[in-house]
Amino acid sequence: MDFEIPEDLKMVQSLVRDFVTNQLKPLERDILGRAADLSDAKMYLPPEKERELMEMVKEMGLWGVGVPEELGGAGLSILGNCLVEEELAQTIVPFEFGNVTPILFGCNEQQKQKYLLPVLNKQKYAYLALMEPGKEASNIDQMEMRAEKSDSYYVVSGKKASFSRGGKDYFALVFGKLAQGKRSAEKDPREGVTCFLIDKDTPGFTVTGGREKTGWEAGMTEPVYLSFDNCKVPCENVLGEEGKAFHLGKKWLPARRIMRGARCVGAAQRVLEESTTQAQTWTSFGQTISGRPSIQAALGDIATSIHASRLMVYEAAWKADKGQSIQRETAMVKLFTTQMIHFVADNAAHIFNAPPYVAGLPLERFCRNALAMSSTNFALQLQRNIIARDILKGLKI
Repeated sequence: MDFEIPEDLKMVQSLVRDFVTNQLKPLERDILGRAADLSDAKMYLPPEKERELMEMVKEMGLWGVGVPEELGGAGLSILGNCLVEEELAQTIVPFEFGNVTPILFGCNEQQKQKYLLPVLNKQKYAYLALMEPGKEASNIDQMEMRAEKSDSYYVVSGKKASFSRGGKDYFALVFGKLAQGKRSAEKDPREGVTCFLIDKDTPGFTVTGGREKTGWEAGMTEPVYLSFDNCKVPCENVLGEEGKAFHLGKKWLPARRIMRGARCVGAAQRVLEESTTQAQTWTSFGQTISGRPSIQAALGDIATSIHASRLMVYEAAWKADKGQSIQRETAMVKLFTTQMIHFVADNAAHIFNAPPYVAGLPLERFCRNALAMSSTNFALQLQRNIIARDILKGLKI
C-alpha cells in the first residue's frame, strides 16, 4: 500500500502552505483586533484585500479548486481539495479558494452564467435557505415554506434562516414545498421540495439580521432571516427538477464531508502547534511545563488523534478519487474528526491551564471555531447508524 502523496499534489500542498504562511497568517492580528478592547476585531477581510488575495490564487491556478472544470473551476481531485482545506484551516483568517455550494452545480447554462460563475468570482453571494426559524433543518415534515405554481411563475411564501455570508449583490437558494395538489404524494417528505433561485430585488423578498459583529463577538455567526411574501419566481429560476431539490449536489456531498474532515485536521494541527509553544515557553516554579507528565500526555494524545484523523481523511479521499463507494468512510470521517476537534480543544485547555477562550489570541478563535465545525448529536448519531447498517449487512470492518 502506497501512502505517498502524488508529486503534483505535493506541489499544490506546498503552494497553499506558503500562501497561508506568507499571506494569511500575517493578517491574523488585523482580524483579531489590535485595540485593548478588541473594538477593531473583524469577521471578514476588507473587500479590497480579499480581491487582492483572490487574484494571487488565480495566478496560482487554484481558484475554485472544488468546482468542476466544466463549470469554470480548477477541478482538483478530492485528495487535492483535502490538502488545500487542511492548509487553509491552519489560520483564523476567513479566506477560501472560491468555495461554491455544490447545490449550484445543478445550474443549467443560463443559470450558470447568472448565478454560479458570479458566486465563484465573488461578484454575487448566495444565501442557502433550507432551515426555517425555530425548526431543525433535518425535519422536512415541519417545512412551512410553500410554493404555488401558476402559468409562467411560482408564488413563494414563508420564512427562512441562513448562516451564509451576504454581500451587496445576492440571491437566495430557497427550498420550499409545492402546495398540496401540485405535487405527487410520495412517502418520502423530501419529494416535492423544490429549489428556487430568488433574486434580491424580487418584490416581497426581504433580508433582516446578520449584522457584522466586531470586538470580542467577531467570528461568532448569527443567522440571517429571509422573508418571502408572495414572491413571483419565474419558472426558469427553478434549480434542477421540480420536486427534486434534495437530489441537487447529492453527487458531491460525500466528498464535501471528507473535505470538512480535512478542515478539522488542519485546525487541530494549528492548535497542536500553539499548545507546543505554550508548553515550551510557559514556566512554573522555575521550569517549563513541557517536563510535566500530564502536559506530555496531552500533547501525545493530541498528535495521535490528529494523525489518525488525517489517515482516515486521506484514505477516504483516495478511494473517492478511484470511484469506489465511500458511504461508510465518509460517515466515519465525519464522526471521528468531529469528536477529535473537541478532544484536541479540551487537551489544549489543560496545557494552557484554563479554557483557552481569552479573546484576542488565535487559539481562542480556533477553539470557538471547533464548536462551529461540530455537528449536532442527531447528526453524529446518523453517522453511527450509517456505519452500523453497513456492518450489519455483513460487510467487512
